[in-house]
Amino acid sequence: MNRVAIVTGGTSGIGLATANALKAAGLTVYVLSRHAAELPGLLHIAADVADEKALAAAIGEIYAREGRLDVLVNNAGFGISGAAEFTENADAKRLLDVNLFGMVNATKAALPLMRAQGGGRIVNISSVAAPLAIPFQAWYSVSKAAVNAYTLALCNEVRPFGVSVCAVMPGDIRTGFTRAREKSCAGDDVYQGRIARSVSKMEKDEENGMAPEVAGQFLARVALKRRVKPFYAIGLSYKFFVLLSRVLPIRLISWLLGLLYAGN
Repeated sequence: MNRVAIVTGGTSGIGLATANALKAAGLTVYVLSRHAAELPGLLHIAADVADEKALAAAIGEIYAREGRLDVLVNNAGFGISGAAEFTENADAKRLLDVNLFGMVNATKAALPLMRAQGGGRIVNISSVAAPLAIPFQAWYSVSKAAVNAYTLALCNEVRPFGVSVCAVMPGDIRTGFTRAREKSCAGDDVYQGRIARSVSKMEKDEENGMAPEVAGQFLARVALKRRVKPFYAIGLSYKFFVLLSRVLPIRLISWLLGLLYAGN
């Protein structure tokens, strides 16, 4: 039978590139996003990942149509930036509802289906900001660190059912994510302009980053591997940075992150 994949947040950027790469590999690919979309060669269902019931209904509909679910790529997410001190709790919770609980909602809907069929693959999109928390992107970093923790716990819970789970940590990618970031310079006078300088540096790095098609090809390969390890970083430089985060003293890591991204 033809393998079936679901990609959340797959109408643009990394998600769309991953969906197209999975389609090129011969899978039937469904894309889930909040708004209706026409995506050549892909199937689309409108569902908000933050709405647990609506998302479960959409994933259930796909399973009813196809009779199987082989791959789930949890890609939906967005970013906010600003000083942690001045970030409204409501904005932070809204971010977590999508970046963390959107992943949780999709996973909880997919797991019973994968367990019943004897296997499946779940790929969660994290970020190098998970092990290397970025100044003035505190809540985005928190959301991705939580994705990593959830992934590591879950992979051991579901392994006996033939379901494998991993997280992929991209770095700077040239996508609409940069334009869509919700930026707040509240308190920038207090922080002496460091918020604006830091965000400008991050956006410049992203605009000169990896093409989303490269990331999408990598993600599709991971999704289709026979066996996976819990975490992957995309690109040699980011693999090196993640390795450094594991071997260098945390005080030195913190100093380097401040030097690069604290807007000093």
